[in-house]
Amino acid sequence: MMPVSSNVYAIGDLQGCHQSLQALLAKIDAETPDARLIFVGDLVNRGPNSLTTLRLIRSLGDRAQAVLGNHDLHLLAAAHSIRKLHRSDTLDQVLDAPDCDELLNWLRRCPLALMEDSHLLVHAGVVPQWSAVKTLALAHEVEEALRGPHWVDFLRSMYGNQPARWEDTLQGNDRLRCIVNALTRVRFCTEDGTMEFTAKESAGTSLPGYLPWFDVPQRQTADVTVVFGHWSTLGLTLRPHLIGLDTGCVWGGKLTAVRLSDRALFQVECPQSQRPG
Repeated sequence: MMPVSSNVYAIGDLQGCHQSLQALLAKIDAETPDARLIFVGDLVNRGPNSLTTLRLIRSLGDRAQAVLGNHDLHLLAAAHSIRKLHRSDTLDQVLDAPDCDELLNWLRRCPLALMEDSHLLVHAGVVPQWSAVKTLALAHEVEEALRGPHWVDFLRSMYGNQPARWEDTLQGNDRLRCIVNALTRVRFCTEDGTMEFTAKESAGTSLPGYLPWFDVPQRQTADVTVVFGHWSTLGLTLRPHLIGLDTGCVWGGKLTAVRLSDRALFQVECPQSQRPG
C-alpha cells in the first residue's frame, strides 16, 4: 500500500461558519503551510456566513476540494425555486449576492465522492452493497447530471425517499435519487441496505431493525477508510477504517480537521456568535 500523503486534511461540516473556518485554517497552515484540504460537505446553511464561506473555499483553488452535502444541494434547488427556504435556512446572502451564479456553478461541479490515499470521502455514508470503486462510479453518474445542460431538471426530480434500497437495475431518476440519498442523507439502514431518513439520534438509538450504515455486517467498503460528516449527534468518530467529522460547529460544538496520514486532530471551538438563534 502506498504511504498516505502527509499534507492532506479532511474537514467536517462548515454550514457557513466562516469565522471557525478561518481559525481552523490558521492552525493547519501553522502546521502544514502547503496543506491540501478536503471538505466533507454541507459548506453552507444555518450558520451566519454561507456567502463568505463559499467565497473562501472557492478562492483556495486547487488546494481545496469539497464533496457535496444535502445542504449544498438544497442551496442549488432553492436558487431555482425547486425548494422553498426553511425558517432555519441562512442562504439569502448567497442567493442575493452579485456573484451568486458563479458560486453556484462552481458548487454544482463539486463531486459527491472522492478517493484520496485509500480514504473514501463522502458527505453522509454508503449503502452496504457498494464497494469503494462502485461508490465512485455511481457518484459520477450524479456528477454528470449536475454538470450537464439539464441539471435543473435533475434537481426537480432529486427529492423523495424512494426507492429506499439500492438495486443495480434502477434506472433514470429513481437511480440517481437513490444514489444522492445514500451519499448525502443516510444515517441508518437495514442489513439489506434499506435506508431510513428520519432518525438523527446517536448511533445507539436506531429504530428496530436498523443499524448505523457503517455497522452493517459485510459492508463492501470495509476495506477502505470512509471519511464522512452529516451526523452531528454522532460527533467525532475515529475507528479503524472510519472517520466521522461532524462535530456540530454550527450548534455550538467544534470544527474539526483530521490529517489523513496520521489522524492528527485539529479543532477550534465554535464562537457563540455563530450559533443559530
